[in-house]
Amino acid sequence: MQNNNKDIWEQALENIEKQVSRANFNTWFKDTFIVKISDGIVQVGVPNSFVRDWLNNKFYKDTLKALRDISEEVRSIEFIVSKNDKNKKVVSQIKIGPTNQLPLSDYYINKEDNLNPRYTFDNFVIGPFNELAHAASQAVIRQPGIIYNPLFIYGNTGNGKTHLLQAVGNTIKTLYPEKKVFYLTSEKFTIEYISSVQSNKVNLFKDKYRKYDVLIMDDIQFLSGKDRTQEELFHLFNTLYDNNKQIIFSSDKHPNFISGLEERLKSRFNQGMMVDISPPDHESRVAILKVKAEKNNIRLDKEIYDYVAKSVDGNIREIEGALNSIICQTQLKGKNLSFNEIRDLVKNSSKPKKLVSVNELIKIISDFFNVEEASICDKTRKKEVVRPRQIIMYIMREDFNISYPTIGEKLGGRDHTTVIHSCEKIKNDLKIDNTLSQQLNQIRSML
Repeated sequence: MQNNNKDIWEQALENIEKQVSRANFNTWFKDTFIVKISDGIVQVGVPNSFVRDWLNNKFYKDTLKALRDISEEVRSIEFIVSKNDKNKKVVSQIKIGPTNQLPLSDYYINKEDNLNPRYTFDNFVIGPFNELAHAASQAVIRQPGIIYNPLFIYGNTGNGKTHLLQAVGNTIKTLYPEKKVFYLTSEKFTIEYISSVQSNKVNLFKDKYRKYDVLIMDDIQFLSGKDRTQEELFHLFNTLYDNNKQIIFSSDKHPNFISGLEERLKSRFNQGMMVDISPPDHESRVAILKVKAEKNNIRLDKEIYDYVAKSVDGNIREIEGALNSIICQTQLKGKNLSFNEIRDLVKNSSKPKKLVSVNELIKIISDFFNVEEASICDKTRKKEVVRPRQIIMYIMREDFNISYPTIGEKLGGRDHTTVIHSCEKIKNDLKIDNTLSQQLNQIRSML
């Protein structure tokens, strides 16, 4: 490792910041630095013994991984209490017990399959919001390439799609050692394909992806508008499918609603099992919080779990972020926080709710259905415009509790009876039209 210690640590901190929450990063990695590197052992200076013990117990693996991503020469870390005095050549040190040795093969992402060993079913919380996706995944594991091929999982960001996909990959790898499993994002696939074209190595690219028995591709929505990459994926899909190789995809929305995605790809995606992961219900949010807390050896009162689950109006990542703030402050103070302290902490760590204007609502839904914004307020009765207009009226009434006359006024001066009819029309259609229900879920997630 030829770089100086400061540069190495700054690069490592950039990697660590991507793996932990902002609250944890700011609390535990502030005022840390590399004291020295010798024989693959990195000594990291920390301001006090409490931070030393916490980093050693909770973030040792993340820190070691960040350093090993810079250099594979790194074998282990020692956290030591040390003052970062640039004017002294020798710093005072308090060395902790024996060096922690990490079984690297059990933790680090294997470059041969890109799977993260931390994503397993052991720490995956199952609830009504994801039980169908979980059941479909288990069916795929039992008979890869035979049942539900392809498996397509979609839903809002931050609600566990990547965890589920990688848990499937890790389980198949364990149960069927002979099968070659590979996980990647659609962005990575695109970059590799473009690079292969530029370097005249397309055949190598094709051979690489056709050798896998299980291909898992995350975030399909980023293929939107990338025609040549979509064509390559289409041919790869056909080859894998025809040879009973399991294919698993994910996206933040149903593929039918991804603009710029070729119809032939949508058709291929729809020929397997299509299942969504919806936002978690209250009970599931509480269960997720309990699992996360117990993993950190923290026990909180039931009313605390209930309060956080109700107050943090976001995805699973944001719920866990709020809990991390509580855990950090509890450890720093050395005692349980009062309810008022937790309330203030959650309030400060939660992102403010976004207010949506009528114009924003019209723009979002117009873009979703690919119609002109201006046509929504026009007197036109074209079918492709009427449906989006009715949905806008329905959402304004159901989600924002706007009065019928006001809705009519905002949408081109329509009579309130027209608005009532439109809302009732959508409400009745939802009982029998699954596609409409999926469209509303997607629109609401965008809001």
